[in-house]
Amino acid sequence: MGIVKIDDELHADVRRASGAMCRSINAQAEYWIRIGMLAEANPALSFAQIMRMQLAAANVRLPELGPELAAA
Repeated sequence: MGIVKIDDELHADVRRASGAMCRSINAQAEYWIRIGMLAEANPALSFAQIMRMQLAAANVRLPELGPELAAA
């Protein structure tokens, strides 16, 4: 583990986002770093696809949409 220097405005954004997302500041920064790395490594994938892959890798069962929502 180390210290990462980031811009003060970005740090403020991380702090605000962490409150909205119920994460610590460090957890929010780690989340954004991880998603950013995955997005750069897989440019053809959408954010939703990346999140589904991460949840599947963590063995999280995702509910299936009913026919009325799947068609929307």
